[in-house]
Amino acid sequence: MSWGTELWDQFDNLDKHTQWGIDFLERYAKFVKERLDIEQNYAKQLRSLVKKYCPKRSKDEEPRFTSCLSFYSILNELNDYAGQREVVAEEIAHKVYGELMRYSQDLKAERKHHLQEGRKAQQCLDHSWKQMDNSKKKFERECKEAEKSQLTFDRLDNDINATKSEVEKAKAQLYLRTHMADESKNEYAAQLQNFNADQWKHFNNAIPHIFKNLQDMDERRTVKLGETYRSFAEAERRVIPIVSKCLEGMVSAAKAVNERKDSAIVVESFKSGFDPPSDFPFEDFSQNLSRTGSDGTISNTPKGERDRDGAPGPRSDPKHQMSRTKNKLWRFGKKPKWSVKMAPSLEDFSHFPPEQRRKRLLQRIDELNKELQKEMDQRDALNKMKDVYEKNPQMGDPSSLQPKISETICNMEKLRSEIHKNETWLSEVEGKQSSRGDRRHSADNHHQTPQGRESPEGSYTDDTSQEHHTPHRRPSPAQPGNPNPPNPDPHEFDDEFDDDDPLPVIGHCKALYSFGGQNEGTLVMAEDEVLYIIEEDKGDGWTRARKQSGEEGYVPTSYVEITMEKNSKGAVTYI
Repeated sequence: MSWGTELWDQFDNLDKHTQWGIDFLERYAKFVKERLDIEQNYAKQLRSLVKKYCPKRSKDEEPRFTSCLSFYSILNELNDYAGQREVVAEEIAHKVYGELMRYSQDLKAERKHHLQEGRKAQQCLDHSWKQMDNSKKKFERECKEAEKSQLTFDRLDNDINATKSEVEKAKAQLYLRTHMADESKNEYAAQLQNFNADQWKHFNNAIPHIFKNLQDMDERRTVKLGETYRSFAEAERRVIPIVSKCLEGMVSAAKAVNERKDSAIVVESFKSGFDPPSDFPFEDFSQNLSRTGSDGTISNTPKGERDRDGAPGPRSDPKHQMSRTKNKLWRFGKKPKWSVKMAPSLEDFSHFPPEQRRKRLLQRIDELNKELQKEMDQRDALNKMKDVYEKNPQMGDPSSLQPKISETICNMEKLRSEIHKNETWLSEVEGKQSSRGDRRHSADNHHQTPQGRESPEGSYTDDTSQEHHTPHRRPSPAQPGNPNPPNPDPHEFDDEFDDDDPLPVIGHCKALYSFGGQNEGTLVMAEDEVLYIIEEDKGDGWTRARKQSGEEGYVPTSYVEITMEKNSKGAVTYI
């Protein structure tokens, strides 16, 4: 339906309606702006959340548990999801909000133009009506004056007392007023005809055209709103496939959580490689007791055997036996005070347990091999470039590449040396672990320990391959003069000193620093004190020593300067 034909007399209402339409469009634009701000803040908060919970440690310190890796995958997917919310916000900003604001300005200008045309047409019609109305009033006024002149003339013409001049004058006045009335009539008729023509044009041409333009403008506004509604929804729908992939990635990350794999990683991360402690020996304190009638106690040793043996041997010291028993409980007891100290970082990782040392050596060898491959690739590239320069001297001087080639070869040799050194340490660790496994298997089969002696990690050996060494000096601790020992594994001191014969001396050492020996099984030593070595360091950072007074115990290897006896007889090292 056309506004021009149906609403020809509703100019003011159409004025209000078109203003309401523009106000509604701007209201919707304000809604889109607020929704846009919500999307932007949502994406920003999501990114801040992801950044807050993303790991800030180096790659080597990252946990390898599937639950942690899955959580980090979820964070990555959430970060991508936040990126899609930013895409939605950007689409809404450009294709919806920006378009609405530009269109609102255009509508305001167009509406103003059309209304001005309508008011101008109305002013023209009003002017025509005023002219017609003025001519009408003039005609009416002239007619009244002519009627008065007619009455005056008739009165004088019938009056016998009136002079002829008075009658003639009245007659002339009547003629003048009648003539003016006729002219006013003609003018009124002309103005009326003009007004009617203007009015017809106004309501049949001007107003319908203006209203049609206003109708088109309002309909275009409605269409634009529908388009922006669609664009608003399309901005969301375009990101649905990627958002779905993000959610699928989160679900896949959740499915990737493997509790058994995490348990295996815990074992791999903390496995020390040490053997479990052996059984506690039975300590018979009744060997020197005789049977009496009063208590009914029977000695464990037959009398005849005691007679054959002669005088009883020296009694074992109960306090010494209790000390050995306490040593066995360290593995499960309170952690020593010095266990929280950081052990000095050694190049061969000897301050780590065997299994952890093996893993770190493998990791270092892998890194060195990668660096070596890079150097080899660089050497090959330089050699090819040198060949090109030799064939085409204009491209460059071949001799200019020689220093770089020599430097690369030197780096390769250093890396090969490092790899060989680390492989040697690795072979040593794997050999010890293999020998421990063989000895543990042998001990399980025979239920006895060779030599009757136990090492700190519960394994036994009669290997003398490490018996003779040249004098050497262990690395000093991280802070010289610190009375506390380095941080050893608290599970490494479960040996017992239950030998009847003392261990042979295989060397001597000089204390570089004083050591308090506050824990059972350790030995107190003063700076510059000389001790006897009776058992070498087995890779755990501790050496077994004996004072001149006969007291034995463990001291930190890094606290002493050791000199081994090359020709020591009967020296036995327990590893």
